[in-house]
Amino acid sequence: MRKFVSGARKLTKISTVVLAMSACATLAVPTEVSAADASKIIIMVGGITKMIYLPAKLTEQLGYFKDEGLDVELQSQPAGVDAENELLAGAVQAVVGFYDHSIDLQSKGKEVTAIVVFGQVPGEAEMVATKSAGTIKSMADVKGKTLGVTGLGSSTNFLTQYLAAKHGISSTQYSVLPVGADNTFIAAIKQGRIDAGMTTEPTISQLLKTGEASVLVDMRTVEGTVKALGGLYPASSLYVQRSWLNTHKAEAIKLARAFNKTLKYIKTHDATDIASKMPKDYQGKDKVLYVQAMQNSLPMFSADGRMPVGGPETVLQVLAGFNPNVKGKHIDLSKTYTNEFIPQNK
Repeated sequence: MRKFVSGARKLTKISTVVLAMSACATLAVPTEVSAADASKIIIMVGGITKMIYLPAKLTEQLGYFKDEGLDVELQSQPAGVDAENELLAGAVQAVVGFYDHSIDLQSKGKEVTAIVVFGQVPGEAEMVATKSAGTIKSMADVKGKTLGVTGLGSSTNFLTQYLAAKHGISSTQYSVLPVGADNTFIAAIKQGRIDAGMTTEPTISQLLKTGEASVLVDMRTVEGTVKALGGLYPASSLYVQRSWLNTHKAEAIKLARAFNKTLKYIKTHDATDIASKMPKDYQGKDKVLYVQAMQNSLPMFSADGRMPVGGPETVLQVLAGFNPNVKGKHIDLSKTYTNEFIPQNK
């Protein structure tokens, strides 16, 4: 009997300790903090200073996120594929990157959806180093050359492969080197580490000004993109995981509304006005060059954020032209984007 009472007392003490520990654990994570964390939306941008992703920072600068009652934090990765990985890992809620990732990921069994389309065209150009311009007159001449991309698996990598494949050159017949963007891309050209490479503004204008590279394929305009890719190629966009979208439609509506306002602002203001809204460190040492690069970029942007008609089909056709993950697979394009959250035009 004594042994039974003694054991019961020990169990009572243990239970008391466990309950106390549980209480401490509950107190250690205040509900207010959890709620605050849950309300923040972290958007990863695949290179925040790139002109193709201008709407991300501009929306913040104009105060449109706050106007919608959103707590948004913008972060940056040098390449779109890195931003994509952060999204899939659950570290961020949204990505500002290229729409083509949504098709590529669906072929791998992962679902992401673009809810706002910023760019009707890639806004990129294949630049050939002046030292190599004599031997590279078109993408038909890249056999045996080293081509720069922002990152392996990035949209610049996708487009490079397609443009070469159009001329019958497979990815095994040239080398691809991930060199990032901005200064690291320029350094790769200067140092002769790449013969040509795909990049965006303001890097394109900087290389043209110094004479260190020239444009081989220009996809900054509708005309140039249709010539290179056969149609409109919706590119820079805001995309999220489908699972997040299904449970955060209110936030999706606010994000789409904020970006819709920004795209309308871009269409109703000139490059100088828009540049003045951006952080001074984005402009670098040459403000005139920055404004010129801005001017070169403005035609690429959508007026409202809607997916352009025929755009998804062009992107699918491009990816299927070289990507074994996509070629021959059924892709449900209706799941890769939605116009549901874009405000109706007034």
